[in-house]
Amino acid sequence: MPDPRRLAIVGYGKMGVLIERLAPEYDFQVALKLDLFNNSNFEGLTAANFRGIDVAIDFSVPSAVPRNAEGIAALGVNLVIGATGWLNRLDEVKSAVARNGTGAVWSPNFSLGVNAFFRLVAEAARLLSSQPAYEAWAWEIHHSSKKDAPSGTLLKLVEEMKKAGYARRVDTASNRAGANPGTHEIGFDSAADTITLRHTARSREGFARGALHAAQWIAGKKGFYEFSDIVFR
Repeated sequence: MPDPRRLAIVGYGKMGVLIERLAPEYDFQVALKLDLFNNSNFEGLTAANFRGIDVAIDFSVPSAVPRNAEGIAALGVNLVIGATGWLNRLDEVKSAVARNGTGAVWSPNFSLGVNAFFRLVAEAARLLSSQPAYEAWAWEIHHSSKKDAPSGTLLKLVEEMKKAGYARRVDTASNRAGANPGTHEIGFDSAADTITLRHTARSREGFARGALHAAQWIAGKKGFYEFSDIVFR
């Protein structure tokens, strides 16, 4: 039986702990954990630390993602980016991966259910795009410690609606309170009726499992991919 692949976790908070617990189910052994205590100034991104690492999963903070991606790609290691709030620097990260000939998967949300939800919302938007009686809203709630608002997931949902042809305004709102792991709602309202589509996460486990699924997929591959493009292949 082959040895498990070696995994690095970058950002060892609640998500990192969960990924470590689930990793053996995906044939990964966690061989490196980086956090504020050993990578606060990116000093953990060394060839010695990453020797033999097959894939790294980054659930750190938004400001650290571009530098982490640059350093990890330069070491020839493939990457899954689960942190959010950094998409204004997406081109920079994509360039680092291409320049170093490595592989990466990113997503505003690694839940399998949310990625199915993206497609359901897009189809609803396509069907109603030519019906001006229907106005739309997008709403979310997350735990109070989530740093970005609106979240990358909500922005992605609105983006998918626009790509599907819904050109009218989408009223958008975000709440941050308590310990809610994430609820996203898209609605279409007319004088005649209302259509509501909602995804509710019960825990962080779905995000961790999606990231590990992505890590399995990207191991040994090159290129820059969005999770929604690979998950339902």
